Amino acid sequence: MSEEARNLRCSRCDRELVSKNIVFEYLGHTVAHEVPTCPKCGKVFISKELAEGRMAEVERQLEDK
Repeated sequence: MSEEARNLRCSRCDRELVSKNIVFEYLGHTVAHEVPTCPKCGKVFISKELAEGRMAEVERQLEDK
């Protein structure tokens, strides 16, 4: 986990986020990725870089099929 992610806290629970493998679903396909997650409520943090980078790339690939 990056240094920035280590300092993130859940806005709901005020707990430090921990790295967890999360399964995302899009257009009937599933993709697993490790993201910062609240250990209490399970809320995940999706960075701008992940959303505009890898996730956007996967979405484009799936939509083109």
